[in-house]
Amino acid sequence: MKDIVDLIGRALLAYIFLYEAYDYIAYFRANKVVMASYGVTWNQNLLIYGAIFLLVLGGAMLLTGYRSRFGAVLLLLYWVPVTFIVHAFWNDPPEIQRTQSIFFSKNLAISGGLLIAAVHEAGKYSIRRLFATYRVPNA
Repeated sequence: MKDIVDLIGRALLAYIFLYEAYDYIAYFRANKVVMASYGVTWNQNLLIYGAIFLLVLGGAMLLTGYRSRFGAVLLLLYWVPVTFIVHAFWNDPPEIQRTQSIFFSKNLAISGGLLIAAVHEAGKYSIRRLFATYRVPNA
């Protein structure tokens, strides 16, 4: 049962990041406008391509369980700075502070899930485990 729950947890965590990668790709220009509104104007194309790379690679590694620890670290490299830039509720006007503080807290909880994934093995249902236990038959 523990291994099934581990797989479901990894899938749910990975979904957030893989969907965000899709969003970056589908709404490339709109994301550049949003980045500019947060004051991120330095080399936006590089930052978006880098974010897509981290999100897809880290999300796929977390989902499949292949080097999921490293995948979680890659996702944290993206998630923590974005959390402090986008959801900096302490800089927002009072009418949106409450909403942004909830989003900030949600992102902190997701970061906690990634930290847990970064210190634990992927479990029984992972690609890495499949590679480790598969034997090639003798010819």
